[in-house]
Amino acid sequence: MDILDEIVERRKSDIERLGYEYGCDVPESRGVCVRKFLARHGAILEVKRASPSKGDISPDLDAAKTALEYAKSGARAISVLTEKNYFKGSLDDLIAVRTALDDYAAHNGGDAPALLRKDFLFDVHDVEVAYRAGADAVLLIARILEKERFFEMAQKVCELGISALVEVREAGDIEKLQYVFSRMGNSDKLSNPSNPGNFICGVNSRDLADFSIDMLVPAKMLSSIKRISPNAKVVFESGIQSPKCAAAVSAMGFDGFLMGEAAAKNPEVTREYTRSFENTELSAQGEFWLCVARRLQEKNRGGRIPLVKICGITRMQDALCASELGADFLGFIFCGQSPRNVDAAFVEEVRRELQKKFGEKMPLLVAVVTKLEGEEWEAALDLSRRKIVDAIQFHGIAPCDFKNQYLDVAHFVAANVSCEQDLAKLDEFLRDGEFRVLVDSRSGSRLGGTGIRVDERLVLACKEKSPLWLAGGITAENIGEITGRLSPELLDVSSGVESAPGIKDEKKLRGLFEKIGGAV
Repeated sequence: MDILDEIVERRKSDIERLGYEYGCDVPESRGVCVRKFLARHGAILEVKRASPSKGDISPDLDAAKTALEYAKSGARAISVLTEKNYFKGSLDDLIAVRTALDDYAAHNGGDAPALLRKDFLFDVHDVEVAYRAGADAVLLIARILEKERFFEMAQKVCELGISALVEVREAGDIEKLQYVFSRMGNSDKLSNPSNPGNFICGVNSRDLADFSIDMLVPAKMLSSIKRISPNAKVVFESGIQSPKCAAAVSAMGFDGFLMGEAAAKNPEVTREYTRSFENTELSAQGEFWLCVARRLQEKNRGGRIPLVKICGITRMQDALCASELGADFLGFIFCGQSPRNVDAAFVEEVRRELQKKFGEKMPLLVAVVTKLEGEEWEAALDLSRRKIVDAIQFHGIAPCDFKNQYLDVAHFVAANVSCEQDLAKLDEFLRDGEFRVLVDSRSGSRLGGTGIRVDERLVLACKEKSPLWLAGGITAENIGEITGRLSPELLDVSSGVESAPGIKDEKKLRGLFEKIGGAV
C-alpha cells in the first residue's frame, strides 16, 4: 500500500468512528458568502502543520493568524489542510480561518482571499460539510475517485455554487475529467467560471504515492488539460522553494501556484513569492520547458526514453545523420577554446536544412556557452532571441553568476560534478526554478567533451534530487549499462560518437541509437 492509499484508508476508518464532521462544531447551515476561487492570477498559500514526507513543518502554527499573514501578502486564495493524521489539520482550522478572513474583508472593503478545503475527500457529504464550514472551494483528487463518485461530487459542487480544484496528474485522471464534464453536459466548465460550479485544474509536482517531486509533471499535463478546454485555468501545486522558482512557473503560463511547506515555515516572506509570480508573464524560457515536457510525453508514449542530445556538431552531414537517427537535441559549442567551436552562420544553415527535411519533427537546437560575456556569448544570445536556437546551455556557470536579465532567455544549465561539494550547485539551481540540471564531468579546465564518466555514486545522488540528465563518457558500448542502471531521462553524447574532436562517426552514431531503439 502506498502513502496515498494509506491516508485514504485511515480517513475512511475515522469517518466510520467520528462522522464526516470529525466531532468538530460545524454549523448546520452556511451563514457566509461564497467568494470566487482564484478569480485572478496569483498564489494559493497553504495552512499546513506537517506532511508525510517532511514530518512536522510548523507544528505550533496558528491557523487564523497564518491566514491573515497570507492575506496581507497578496494571496488570491488560502488552502487549509483539514486531514488530521498526517497533516495535523482539522475542520476547526477551516472554520477559524473563515472567521479571520471575514474580519479581514470587513476592514478591506469586502475583499479577501477565497478559502479552499484541502483534504482527501471521497464523498458528497465531504463537499457539503466543507460548504457549511465556510469553504469556497474543495479539492477533488481524481486519482482517488472512481468516475461515478467524481461525477456525483462535481454535481454537488455545482449545486452548492462553490468551486473545485480538480487535481490531475496522469493520463487516467484526464480521462476521468473528460468523462465527468461530458456527463455534466458542458465540457467547457473548465473555461467558463460564470457557470454554476467553478472548476479549476491543479497539477501536483509531488507524487502522492511516494511524495517524490518532479517539477516538469505539471508542464507535461498542461497541454493535456488545454486540449479539453483551451481556456482552462491551471494551478501548479507543490515544490516551489524560492521566488525565482515561482517566476519560472508563471513563465510557463500557469494561472496560479499552490505553496505549502515554504509558506507555512516562513509566512512573512510569502509576499516575495506572490509578487514574483504575478509580475512574470509567459516567456521564451517557459515555452522551452513546455516544449521539453511535450517531447517527454511523446517519447513515453512511443516507449523510448531517454531523450538524446548529440553535442559538439560541426558538420552539416553530422547534423542530418543524428536527426535521421532520432536525436532530440543537437548541441553547438560557442567557446573559442574548444575544438568543436562553431559560428552563428553555420547554425543558421543547419536550422534551414533541418526545417526543410524534418519540419516540426526536427531536433531542438542548443547553443552551448561557458561564459555570460564575450563574442561567443553575444552570438549565442542573438541566435536565441531570433529563435535560430531553441535554448542556450549554460555550461559550468555558477548559480551566483546568473543575472535577472537572463531568466527570460530560453535555457538550461549543466553542472560539472566531481565531488560531493558540487551537489550543492544542483540544489541551488533546482530551488531557483531550473527544472532540470545536466550533470557532466570535468577534466582539468575542460568542461565538456572529456570522455570521462561522472562517478556513479555522485550520479545516484543527483538522481535523488531530480530526473537525471547525464553527460560524460557515453558511448554505444556502455549506453545499455547506463540506461539499465541509472534510468536517465536525457543522455548528452559528444566525444563518444566521434572519430576526432567535432567529427562525428556515422557508424558510432548508428550503434548508439540502435542500442536505445531509436534507429530508423
